[in-house]
Amino acid sequence: MDDHFNFNHEEIKEALQNNDQASAVKKIKEYLDQQDQIPLNIAVTGESGSGKSTFVNAFRGIGDDDEGAAATGPVETTMEATQYPHPVYPNVVLWDLPGIGTPTFSAAEYLKEVKFENADFFIIISADRFTENDVKLAKEIQRMEKKFYFVRSKIDDNMRAEGRRKNFNAEQTLEKIKNNCIQGLKNQSIENPQVFLVSSFELHLYDFHLLEETLEEELPAHKRAALLYAMPNISLEIINKKKKALQADIKYIACLSTAVACVPIPGVSLVVDLPILVTTTQKYKNALGLDDRSLENLAWSANVPVEDLRAEIKSELAKTEITKERVLKVLCMSTTLLCALAAEEVVTFIPVIGTFIAASLSCVSTYMSLTLFLDMLADDAQRIFKRVLGLDTSV
Repeated sequence: MDDHFNFNHEEIKEALQNNDQASAVKKIKEYLDQQDQIPLNIAVTGESGSGKSTFVNAFRGIGDDDEGAAATGPVETTMEATQYPHPVYPNVVLWDLPGIGTPTFSAAEYLKEVKFENADFFIIISADRFTENDVKLAKEIQRMEKKFYFVRSKIDDNMRAEGRRKNFNAEQTLEKIKNNCIQGLKNQSIENPQVFLVSSFELHLYDFHLLEETLEEELPAHKRAALLYAMPNISLEIINKKKKALQADIKYIACLSTAVACVPIPGVSLVVDLPILVTTTQKYKNALGLDDRSLENLAWSANVPVEDLRAEIKSELAKTEITKERVLKVLCMSTTLLCALAAEEVVTFIPVIGTFIAASLSCVSTYMSLTLFLDMLADDAQRIFKRVLGLDTSV
């Protein structure tokens, strides 16, 4: 698949160099469509009561009480493998697997029963120490040549309990918990176990960012963007990563508007470009966690009034629904973009050569517009997360 994506890039480049516009547009559309359809299957398992379902919900950026949430409770609520697509990126699916703490547990039969040969990786969760059953499952996953990661959940509960001690030291406590988990797994013949301390209610704390970085590094290249966009905003760094990934595709989207601009009718380019700008900007808004659902869940998990987070939003695009009228209003605030759009319409009157000039101008104006919009929205996302961290949002 990685080779196919690299080949796709080369085909686009070759078509553009040969001035084969129709072929270039077709291949760009195929490339962009493929990106939105790349499947990513994440299997989450562990013993009953370990917090699997809460983790699944947190990873998807939704609360336990939200519509479509995985059922949670003090007793085992997952009786069979259940898929939970991401609410914005349905190609990313988290599978909540039944608890593995049964007396007759067999790792091989368990994986066969839940049909998980196609999982991209496994997350094995425990709210305490990792058990013999966890280890059996890890070894069977390893035999399948799949990746697995140990997540020690409910760290917030542990930290509150330990915080009552007179000589409490948060850093030392976390290190002690992690080392205890690692040593316990090594004692059960797991070599170099990867253990991450996570609170599903406070993903921006502890090791969730390290888990994200590890998954990103170890996934095949073509699946990294799918993981990145589906991730909730749990650090300033991940917001920057999302912005960089979105920026990388602007040149391809701009090329699509080039084809439209070659229609020598004044006004046609702008009319057709607007839907491209609206659709793409909405994608930016969702990926950067600026939609209402994401803001409400972030406010809840960080214990910050959602009104305080919304107060950090400065761009018109993030404040309300993204429409053609809203996009035009923002465009009209930029003198440089207005000049580019006006010049594009004027040169379409010039016979023959005017269409080629218009195509170039359309590409430039679309590129500039999307870059401007992405900068605005990313700045909003950064300010909001700084507010969550209690940092100065004016810098």
